[in-house]
Amino acid sequence: MNYNAITDVPGVKVGHAEDYDAMTGVTVILVESGATGGIDIRGTAAGTRQVDSLSPLHIAGTVHAVTLAGGSAFGLAASGGVMRYLEEKGIGLDVFYARVPIVPSAIIFDLGIGKSAVRPDENMGYAAAGNAKTGPVEEGSVGVGTGATVGKLYGVKYATKGGVGTASESLGDVIVGALVVVNAFGDVLDHKNGGIVAGGLDPEGSGRFVNIAKKLKEGVDRSMPAGQNTTLAVIATNAPLDKREAIKIAQMAQASLARVISPIHSTFDGDVVFVLSLCGETKKVGINTLALLGEEALFRSVRNAVTKADGRGFVPSVSDLSR
Repeated sequence: MNYNAITDVPGVKVGHAEDYDAMTGVTVILVESGATGGIDIRGTAAGTRQVDSLSPLHIAGTVHAVTLAGGSAFGLAASGGVMRYLEEKGIGLDVFYARVPIVPSAIIFDLGIGKSAVRPDENMGYAAAGNAKTGPVEEGSVGVGTGATVGKLYGVKYATKGGVGTASESLGDVIVGALVVVNAFGDVLDHKNGGIVAGGLDPEGSGRFVNIAKKLKEGVDRSMPAGQNTTLAVIATNAPLDKREAIKIAQMAQASLARVISPIHSTFDGDVVFVLSLCGETKKVGINTLALLGEEALFRSVRNAVTKADGRGFVPSVSDLSR
């Protein structure tokens, strides 16, 4: 069955856990049977853990999960709970004395919404891993997308609600799925016509999007510290890849995100893309083909993330603005 989600890739599970009072959360992509991984980091302010395991030179050849969390750098603690969950199931790299789960992780900055003193921790990561399942994936303001916002030229007060989105594409028996959390400084664009779907709002209260790229070109700048925004994406496929090939697809995926988020990879962003290959029985497929399938899945994932979001009274969502 096609769920139009990253879970269409056999062996991929997704779980969310969140705190709606604090407006933060965790999303876990579980690949318990193991996957080859790659990564590309373009953001100036990325926050990560265990991503060195995705290097072609690293001894660990298999990834068992990817953790995406809110809470800024504090949220990296959530990956400890995911590791505990996998260790209890006997999953991990066998180092003779124990099995060490390989769980690359990245975070978004969501401390400007909700309760900034409450962040995802090991228990929330454990809960998200326990909630992971195949089938339909909840989107919008859930998991890591709970406190996500987009369009922050004038700060969170004039932002639009971001969130989590997912989608998939296929070519015969080859499946490429994507999951993304959109917490960008810039606007989210329609990839077909370039129109703004979600983004920064007019501080004068007109209710219109201001077009952040245009404002920057006019000399308007944000006098705030770097960081505080991030788009994180995970692409998974059942096509066989080695680490170098996975890294190349991650690089191309960053370019795909640049078509639907503007500006992106700025000094305010910490953008990261992970790629996972769960080698099934499918034939080898060209890297460019897989990247373009991933691009289509990313386009729809980004749109789903903002159109299915719920502002919960903190910031307006796309659906709030359309009423």
